[in-house]
Parts: sequence; structure tokens; C-alpha cells
Amino acid sequence: MYTQFRKMIQINNSAKYIQIFFWCLVVVLITNGLKFKSLAVQYPDGKLAFESAVLLKNTYATFNQVRARHAKYYFNLELPNNVGESLGKVIIKQRAGGDEIKFKPDKTRVYLGNHNNKQDELDSTTFYNEDTGEIDVQFDRAIPPGSNLTIGLKPKRNPDLGGVYLFGVTAFPPGERSLGLYLGAGRLHFYENDYFNFH
Repeated sequence: MYTQFRKMIQINNSAKYIQIFFWCLVVVLITNGLKFKSLAVQYPDGKLAFESAVLLKNTYATFNQVRARHAKYYFNLELPNNVGESLGKVIIKQRAGGDEIKFKPDKTRVYLGNHNNKQDELDSTTFYNEDTGEIDVQFDRAIPPGSNLTIGLKPKRNPDLGGVYLFGVTAFPPGERSLGLYLGAGRLHFYENDYFNFH
């Protein structure tokens, strides 16, 4: 009798442990599922936004002598895995400097990787508003989280005046109703003719 009762208790305890394990597993799965879904921020009006920051890693000019005509400006960006949305476009605008720099939008190039290690070139379209100075680089295919990319801009020439020039960079998820995320300002320094520095 005692032996049968003990076996019954063991069976009930085993069932109880199995049930507890099952519900713990369900909670873990639901929590992870909610966490994954929460990465993509969508507002009630349908606008999309990044969950975390896209990073402006570096800004680089191939020639930094004033009035140089063969320079290219590279903007290196990083999309962390937890950014939540793909990258649809980037807007770059000069915000400071002693001279206004004009660009050739048809010469814009976009690559995976950074300017020292360019990988696949990505299809993109660039719109340039000379009145506002905004350079709108739109990607034919959205860039997924976990990517590093480089945007290469071609100025008509470097500025006539030396000094520090700042370029604001704003990233947008895909879609017309997406909200931009300002990444900060990329810094380029140009020098007068008596200081010739190129890379």
C-alpha cells in the first residue's frame, strides 16, 4: 500500500514538473517573439522609425587641398543588428564651412563595406537640390540590419576656402512615411595650397 502511494506521488510530481517546464518554455518563446517584433517601431499613423541608432562611423576625403577637382567624399555607416528596420535612403547636407560645395549627383556611388574595403556596389539613385543643398541618396533595395556601407559623393571641386566643413547625415527606413534619424555631422578638413595632404 505504501509503495503504491509513493509511486503515485512520484508520478504526480513528475507531471507537475513537466507542466512547470512547459509553461516556462511558453513564456520564453512569447517573450522572445515580442522582443523581436518590438524592434520595428511603427506609429499609429503608419510611420516607421528605427528602434536604435544607425551609426555614422567615419567621414573621409581622398584629397583635402582647396580647389582640388578629383576628390571624393566617403561617408561610412553601420546598421547594427538591433536597428529594427532596413535603410531606405540617406540625406546628406552641408551644415558648416566657409564656402558652399556643389556636387555631381550622377557620380554618387554606394558600396558595402568601408572606404578602405569596398565590396559590392549597390544600385542607388541620387537627387540633389542645389537650392537647399540636400543630397538625397535612395537605395534601389533597402539595406538590411547588420550591414556596413559607404556612400561616395563627388563634388565639382573642393571649396575655395580652407577650414572645417560639417555635413549632417540623416537616415530613413524604407517608405514615404518613414521618420528620419539624424546621425550627426561628418567632419572634413580642407587646407590651403601650402599644405598639400592626400591619401
